[in-house]
Amino acid sequence: MIRPILILAGLLAGCATAGDHAAQVGAGGATDERLALGTVQRQIRIGMTNAEVVAVLGAPNMVTTDDRRRENWVYDRVSSESAYSSGAAGANVLFLGAVSSSGASRRSQRTLTIIIRYDEGGRVRDFSYRSSSF
Repeated sequence: MIRPILILAGLLAGCATAGDHAAQVGAGGATDERLALGTVQRQIRIGMTNAEVVAVLGAPNMVTTDDRRRENWVYDRVSSESAYSSGAAGANVLFLGAVSSSGASRRSQRTLTIIIRYDEGGRVRDFSYRSSSF
């Protein structure tokens, strides 16, 4: 009788709670993002050359010109993230005929659109951005 109780106690001790999984999912890996809102806010300035902008943000998604033949660069990014965490060893506990397991998941999506307008000399004359997260 003591042996089954010890086995059950050992299984329960090795299982993570749903809260543990939620913390694990919430910690999700940070990614290296050159094209990020903070980068635009900190590093893009009026008067920069297009070469300096490329060094900071990389190549644009789209380049257009206005009626005065000035370039407009558009950077558009959509990123989705899904994370799921479940029991560390895949251990489910059988207790009185019921299977118990814990886990957590998270899904999010972010968008960032940056428009950079250049003057006739190829320098930033204006820029704007829009960011959303859901």
